[in-house]
Amino acid sequence: MKVDLGDLNAFVVVAHAKGFREGARASGSSASSLSEAVRRLEAHLGVRLLNRTTRSVAPTDAGVGLLQRLGPALIEVEAAIDVVNGFCDRPTGALRLNVPISAARLVLPKIVPPFLAAYPDIRLAVIAEESFVDVLAAGCDAGIRYGERLEQDMIAVPIGPRHQRFALGAAPAYLDRRGRPEHPRDLLGHSCLQGRFPSGATMAWEFERDGEVIQVDVTGPLIVRLGGATDLLVDAAIAGTGIVPLFEDWLRPHLDSGALEPVLEPWWQRFSGPYL
Repeated sequence: MKVDLGDLNAFVVVAHAKGFREGARASGSSASSLSEAVRRLEAHLGVRLLNRTTRSVAPTDAGVGLLQRLGPALIEVEAAIDVVNGFCDRPTGALRLNVPISAARLVLPKIVPPFLAAYPDIRLAVIAEESFVDVLAAGCDAGIRYGERLEQDMIAVPIGPRHQRFALGAAPAYLDRRGRPEHPRDLLGHSCLQGRFPSGATMAWEFERDGEVIQVDVTGPLIVRLGGATDLLVDAAIAGTGIVPLFEDWLRPHLDSGALEPVLEPWWQRFSGPYL
């Protein structure tokens, strides 16, 4: 039997105040609305809950029994509502993010510490993978994706750097030995270190300059699955094994230190940064 919670609350207010006008003053409601709510409740239950006189209101035996059971129950309801209201006052709870490994390495380190400091009641869980699963199907609240991976019905908010570049680097000793490419097609004669997505597709080597876009099908001695083994490509390039393609920010420390030398920098493709 479904009973309106508001009608139950009206009954409790009137019974405790011992009158409709008194109940109205205590609750901020009108006496007529309280009277109507109690009549509706009595009609629904099929029993009189209040005895009314011109001077006072008193619960019947049925009303007393209901009042005794309702008190603790309504206190629990109010406590439950207070818990929900706590979510309105400040962000709290668990937040699960599904992100590509590049975002976990290049975007989140600058954002997560100040975010958690600002919102200490948030518990953040980050799942980093390259399989680009459906965010909600994976049990996550949000994800980080690049433009070509955005779902059309998702709300997307820019996060992290608004523009990034895809870079190439190689050890100076390797370039001294094999020569420095001057055009993307020159890569066909080089040892190119490749990354492979979980889907099995290899990372495209695409270049752009002055509106000209070129994609080169390279070959090389090493292919790794992107993710935990990505740094192996960098280490191999530093050791002189070949040319590594990766986010510029990922390679930047090694480019700045001289361990790697930029390759075909005028052709590095620029693209939009990630979205939450």
